Amino acid sequence: MEEIISTIQADTATAADFAALRLPESYRGAVVLKDEAGMFEGMASRDKDPGKSLRVQDVPTPPLGPGEAIVAVMASAVNYNTVWSAVFEPVPTFGFLERYGRTRPGAAHHDRPYHVVGSDLSGVVLRTGPGVTRWQPGDRVVAHCLSVELESADGHGDTMLDPEQRIWGYETNYGGLAELALVKANQLMPKPEHLTWEEAACSGLVNSTAYRQLVSRNGAGMKQGDVVLIWGAGGGLGSYATQLALNGGAIPVCVVSDEHKARLVRSMGAELVIDRAREGYRFWKDEHTPDPREWKRLGARIRELTGGDDPDVVFEHPGRETFGASVYVARRGGTIVTCASTSGFQHQFDNRYLWTSLKRVVGTHFANYREAWEANRLIARGMVHPTLSVTHPLDEVGEAARAVHRNLHSGKVGVLGLAPRTGLGVRDHELRARHLPAIDRFRGDTTPK
Repeated sequence: MEEIISTIQADTATAADFAALRLPESYRGAVVLKDEAGMFEGMASRDKDPGKSLRVQDVPTPPLGPGEAIVAVMASAVNYNTVWSAVFEPVPTFGFLERYGRTRPGAAHHDRPYHVVGSDLSGVVLRTGPGVTRWQPGDRVVAHCLSVELESADGHGDTMLDPEQRIWGYETNYGGLAELALVKANQLMPKPEHLTWEEAACSGLVNSTAYRQLVSRNGAGMKQGDVVLIWGAGGGLGSYATQLALNGGAIPVCVVSDEHKARLVRSMGAELVIDRAREGYRFWKDEHTPDPREWKRLGARIRELTGGDDPDVVFEHPGRETFGASVYVARRGGTIVTCASTSGFQHQFDNRYLWTSLKRVVGTHFANYREAWEANRLIARGMVHPTLSVTHPLDEVGEAARAVHRNLHSGKVGVLGLAPRTGLGVRDHELRARHLPAIDRFRGDTTPK
């Protein structure tokens, strides 16, 4: 590993130098273990601690197959699917690995009693498998998390519709929270060279997801002037949605959980902000009973802020807690675009407000390669900025996941892989200098506990 790190840090290293590097027989990765999948049985989701199930250990380096690449991971990030993996919800991920392992002989090695998790990375290509021509050893890359086979006709209009579509590091093994990662070559994209390794690593999943939800014709198809209600606008997904809405000429109405995050979204240029904690919104009377009066109160508040307009688009990802309100407040003919459901997967809403007002619910899930590439291009051009707030060493991945699970963070939480410290990896210093205040906006910010 030291030889790999020194070669990456050498400015004069060539593709031949990287190709000549010996791959280690094993590497350190953040894993959950199959024989511990029942450790939280009987506990409420909020009480499960991902820091107890996530551990860093040595795992064998996987074999390299056709169309694949092995990447030296310089940095990664925690996403909510890391939390789901670590608390074994909604189901343990080992069922995904078992099913993938049965699909073809070349996938059998994904079915292991450990799961190396993580769906983001920045790093350097070390090896490519047969059939890979676009990438070579030494290329500096980031990875999106769509793993797809494309053997079915269903995926050739939109790869997210392929029946063999999976999320790398969640439904496949050898994810990004590690020193090495195994990816398909068509997951790779150029690293934005004005960013550090940890900054470049944090945007792949959430920025691509937000791009498909809001901008793509596969999502809401947001246009200039649209009023867009963004839940969790100071968090990992919402902070990118806010930037995309502002860039696209939309009018974001940003819902946040405290004044700290309200200040952050205002600093991005958002003017219409709802602090749901300060304003005391409670969308459920009890565990089983929604409160439509609170939906109406939220709708009135949105109209007050917008001068009488209802949201054309609702950017929905909390799920159970907010979905009824989202359906209610969307304008007549408006769109509720939904993914994730971090507060619960069982949604309850009053269908009269959907049906009689001709509203649409659109489900989206990550992004296809083209959408991810376009989202990464916005990062590389300095038009959308990473919202990294704090970075942990790999050994503290459990603590990082715990912060995300308990919403004790702003923006994204990064994790170093092979990078010996933060602040490395920048090549375009001029572009960085122009955008440094925006790049650093979330830096060191964590929500007061």
